[in-house]
This record gives sequence, structure tokens and C-alpha cells, in this order.
Amino acid sequence: MPLSPARPVPARIFTQAERQAFYDIVAARRDVRNEFEDRPVAEDVLKRILAAAHAAPSVGFMQPWNFILIRDPARRQAVQAAFAVANEEAAAMFPDEKQAAYRALKLEGITKAPLNIAVTCDRSRGGRVVLGRTHNREMDIYSTVCAVQNLWLAARAEGIGMGWVSIFRPEDLRRILGVPDHVEIVAYLCLGHVSELYDRPELAAKGWRARLELETLVMEEGWTGAAPEEGEDQSPAIR
Repeated sequence: MPLSPARPVPARIFTQAERQAFYDIVAARRDVRNEFEDRPVAEDVLKRILAAAHAAPSVGFMQPWNFILIRDPARRQAVQAAFAVANEEAAAMFPDEKQAAYRALKLEGITKAPLNIAVTCDRSRGGRVVLGRTHNREMDIYSTVCAVQNLWLAARAEGIGMGWVSIFRPEDLRRILGVPDHVEIVAYLCLGHVSELYDRPELAAKGWRARLELETLVMEEGWTGAAPEEGEDQSPAIR
């Protein structure tokens, strides 16, 4: 089937104020755990946030994502219980001297946030051969992560905090949410209104790990960095 004859249109030029607003939102984004307020996210706000997520780029325009909205307290309690089991397993993976600090961290807001969203990736969408995924099958997962980032920034712009909970056994979440085998659960998110946030990432503020300097991460023309030395702290990166 021939493609329809489409042509580019003039690219929009954004004002300095518009550009600055975007960078301000990026800088003000936080991984929220304990600051959620007990009031629901309005449906029109939620629709705008989800529309921003749905506008994300995707390989072969396959749009592999779905958004499972979870408000039921009993279901969220089941998810929280699954987190608690995995969280204890995670604590034991850290050196003894870090375990107390780890357990002192608030790492989820599953029952405190009024809305949870599971973002999934349907790996069968678009058929067996997807343009752009022919040699890198993970591109559909990466596309779904782009949708999560769009959702996160849109939420912040709307005054909604968001936290990404990643400490789960995937099979537990799959069972609780009834997700079929060919669909991957990419992100479990907690959303709610916030009026207070840390002025920098919480894990940095509490001394878990500092932000890396951008200059140390930029390379020219190829890989020029050294691998981490044995024994160097390789804790999970700050979100």
C-alpha cells in the first residue's frame, strides 16, 4: 500500500518564556514518595497528562503503551504488600553499613497517593515486524519509557507529583493487575497533588548519592570513559 503524500509544515518557534518554562519543569521534577495530598486528581487534568504521555515518540509509531488506572484501596493495598516483600529482599542486597539508611528511606506512596497508574508495553502491537524494531527489539520498551517521562513532566506542570515504584517482583504485579504474558509492565506510578517538594532529588538531599557532573558523562566521537573501579559505589541512580 503506497504512503499518502504528506509534506512538512513550518516548524513552530518557541518564545524565550516558553523555553524557560520547559527547563523549569524539568529542573523541578521530583520522584515523590511522601508528599501526596489527600485529594483526587481531576478528570480533565488526568486526561491532559495521559494525552501528553500518548504523544510520546514510539518505534514504528506502534504506540505500545496502555495505562491502567488504579484507585481501589484494596488493590493498592495488595500492590503495597507486594512492594514490602520485595523491599525487604532489596535491603538485604546492600552492604550491612547501608541497610539501616536504606530502610529509613520512604520509597513508595502506593496507598498515600490517590491514583496509581501502571504503564505497560504490548510487545505484539504492530505485528511481528515493526519498522525500526527489526534489529533492536527493545525499542518498544524504550518508547514506553518516553511515554512515562512525558507523563511525569506533564504531571509536574499541572501541580501533580509523581513517584515511580520499581521495587517489585514482576510476577506479583502481573497477577494483581491481570496483565497477560505478552505485555510487559514498564512502570508503576503514584500520582497526587503536592504543595511541598524537596528542592533537589530526595536521595541527594538525604545523602544517599550525589548527582554526577554532566561534564564527566559527555564523550566525543566514541567511548572514552573508564569503567568503574572495583569496589566503587554503584548504587541505583537518583530519579
